[in-house]
Amino acid sequence: MDILGMKWIREPEEFSIDDGRIEIKTEPHTDLWQRTYYHFRNDNAPVLQLDTDEKYFSFTVKTDFADSHHRFDQCGIVMYLDSDNWLKASVEYETDAFQHLGSVVTNHGYSDWATTAIPADVKTMWYRFSRREDDYCIECSYDGETFTQMRICHMWEGAGKIRFGIYACSPEDSSFTAVFTDLSLTECVWKAHEGETV
Repeated sequence: MDILGMKWIREPEEFSIDDGRIEIKTEPHTDLWQRTYYHFRNDNAPVLQLDTDEKYFSFTVKTDFADSHHRFDQCGIVMYLDSDNWLKASVEYETDAFQHLGSVVTNHGYSDWATTAIPADVKTMWYRFSRREDDYCIECSYDGETFTQMRICHMWEGAGKIRFGIYACSPEDSSFTAVFTDLSLTECVWKAHEGETV
């Protein structure tokens, strides 16, 4: 995967890209969220993405967030189309006892948040993001071998050319270094549902 071909939306002040490894130092009060429940709108997290019009593919990346230490510190995968249409998946730090593994889908300016609690001693997570036209699947893995489905979703503005990649942010008064490795782009491993013709 050509990580040097990835482009920034809101380039962070401190980052490095070298030999298949990307590091992002988050800046305080950066986040992605739109309206729902909290009513605020945050749209200032740094995002590094590739453009594609390929309709069927899978993108995999390993995240290391051992440096996260403050509530809501997070890093993971993202498909950011514009401020009102995007999705993300990450582990968000909560306390020294647990953290949230979850995903957010934002369609037409409204976000949701689906989460599950995982132990705080988990410091790495793999994600796999797969596309089948305008439907998407997000999976996670603790070892990079066995992946578990987090969610399947539809993106109303996700039928044409899209952008996808990675992000990191610290919504509160915090900063940490997120590390991304093992980025790969392959044919779609999310197979058609039995009975489909495609």
